[in-house]
Amino acid sequence: MTTCPCTAIPWTTLGLDLLAAFGLAFYGIAVGLLFCGVDRVLVARMQSRIGPPVRQPFRDALKLLAKQDLVPANAVSAVFRFAPVAALAAAVSLLFYLPLGGIGAPVFAGRDDAILVLYLLLVPGLAMVVGGFASGSPYASIGAQREMVTMVSYELPLATVILAFAWKLSLLGVEHPFSLSELAAHPVWTTSGPLGIAGAILLLGVMLVVTPGELGRIPFDSPEAETELAGGLLVEYSGRSLALFELAMAVKTVAMCGLMVALFWPGDISSLICWAHPVSRLADFAWFALKSGILMFFGVSLLRAGMARLRITDIVRVYWKWLGAAALLGLALIALDAHLRLG
Repeated sequence: MTTCPCTAIPWTTLGLDLLAAFGLAFYGIAVGLLFCGVDRVLVARMQSRIGPPVRQPFRDALKLLAKQDLVPANAVSAVFRFAPVAALAAAVSLLFYLPLGGIGAPVFAGRDDAILVLYLLLVPGLAMVVGGFASGSPYASIGAQREMVTMVSYELPLATVILAFAWKLSLLGVEHPFSLSELAAHPVWTTSGPLGIAGAILLLGVMLVVTPGELGRIPFDSPEAETELAGGLLVEYSGRSLALFELAMAVKTVAMCGLMVALFWPGDISSLICWAHPVSRLADFAWFALKSGILMFFGVSLLRAGMARLRITDIVRVYWKWLGAAALLGLALIALDAHLRLG
């Protein structure tokens, strides 16, 4: 007698995966909002302002979640409502593939998850574009067009950084060079000579400038541009839908910092100090949060405090001309260093 496939479902494993998914979602939202609050405080201090308290993003999110959604009369209602849900779902999905310190191995670790992460990083921005066009607002349509141009611009240097590290691992004979776990397990600083280290420093600078573009922060926030477009592609969003977009960007902040940590600053502090298991997990979590916060400061807060908003033409020029050339040079240095060391 054949057994129904439904009875063969590993319910225990499925339950653990669901629990991990909800845990990662809560982790990403909580830490992402905390990072946003710290960023606002740091920028305010650097600009000689008092600024809001660190808990202000939590208050804003709870207040928006309690408000009613307003859908414009000429909007495509189903698409308008679905876009923020897709943005948050994609942002949370990013955390399933990233090695997060103190949390354990990625839930869905695979052979080519770095490529999947590149695609998932696009989805929140694409959801904002679709939602902006679906709103029927001319301001949102202009913002959506700017967002598409920005995404096309920063994808070149971002993909080049990932390709440079994967190329390095392939030259070292690693079987799965596009695995984020493998990238974190083979730090570029310990497997490269002077040329490779110079290339890695160059790529780190590229990633730090790509990050505010990915997150829609100053000086690359031209798609929103409150003073020009009254909020741009999110101008018609309110209530729970706007809160979901804000939460998606908060989670994406954690994901971008986690990606930079995996590429440029991997390793747990518990590997250096012998502590008991629960204490080591907490120490690794704190160490990961500290590294993420430092990278966020240099990649988001420092640029936001010291620069004004760039025009969309300047954004394209920065990403395609300057950062694209810097990323290609970093890739060439890392590849040349690997050939010299192996040759």
